[in-house]
Amino acid sequence: MSLQQIYYNLKNDLKWIERELEKAIKTEHQVLNDSSAHLLKAGGKRMRPIFVLLSGRFGQYKREELKRVAVGLELIHMATLVHDDVIDDADTRRGKSTVKSEWDNKIAMYTGDFIFARALTELSHLKEPRVHPILAAAMRQVCLGEIDQIEDLYSERQSLYRYLHRIKRKTALLMSISCQLGAMVSEAKPKYIARLKAYGYYVGMAFQLTDDVLDFVGDEKTLGKPAGNDLRQGNITLPVIYALSQADERERAMILAYLRSQGEDGLLEEILQLVRQKGGIEYTLDLSKRYMEKAMRSLTELPTCYERESLRLISEFIVQRSY
Repeated sequence: MSLQQIYYNLKNDLKWIERELEKAIKTEHQVLNDSSAHLLKAGGKRMRPIFVLLSGRFGQYKREELKRVAVGLELIHMATLVHDDVIDDADTRRGKSTVKSEWDNKIAMYTGDFIFARALTELSHLKEPRVHPILAAAMRQVCLGEIDQIEDLYSERQSLYRYLHRIKRKTALLMSISCQLGAMVSEAKPKYIARLKAYGYYVGMAFQLTDDVLDFVGDEKTLGKPAGNDLRQGNITLPVIYALSQADERERAMILAYLRSQGEDGLLEEILQLVRQKGGIEYTLDLSKRYMEKAMRSLTELPTCYERESLRLISEFIVQRSY
């Protein structure tokens, strides 16, 4: 079985989710309608809906409830992307123009707010009472993660702990609750819910670590944005943090000069090459693989079935993306 086969086997439910996403953001206000649909039309992997649907198979697979979770979480993810592009002053995402680029910052911010509100509307219909405190806590953590990222822009005072805490909030949390809530609304056994929650967290960490590597070694066609874009925008990821710890005095001074000048002093390509030479790529990939091993161990405590195998294959895809 391949990753394409997983998407094919879920194609009917995924098409249904896609239609529900379109309905959820539809509004009579033309500008808001167009801007909200802009990112949706750019596509995406729809990893969160897939995790929701697969995790729901470990319970009673309550299709309508799972739809609410899948649509709500994907809309939350979309809202954060629209806001991120304003903060990062990004003109492209997935190879397409961003909402802030196509319109302006004000329209983008209100578009993100609108999409987030539509997510809450969708999720408010869920009958399982345990879901709502989990969602509220997750949203709080996501917002804190965004503030952390803003505070850390071009900051030389980085640590492995702070970086991991940031990507947990930025990426891993939504993937974790996608698995957790998919199983929960389907009334899966508590031990299955716990294992799926852990799996989603470990996969989310591995996904972001791999993404941060791709930013250094991928090409613009693959990434949908220029290579080195994170560092250009002041986002200090693990490859840079590790390179700083391994650099000699001259090399460290070169990186710090770039950060202190907020990208004005020094050539970005020289910094990227130094990060590669100092082992930042290998160190980050190794950590990503260790998180993935933990994800795989979480799956061993689930019953052997097509869904468990699908989750395993998704894990392999995440750490084996082109780099």
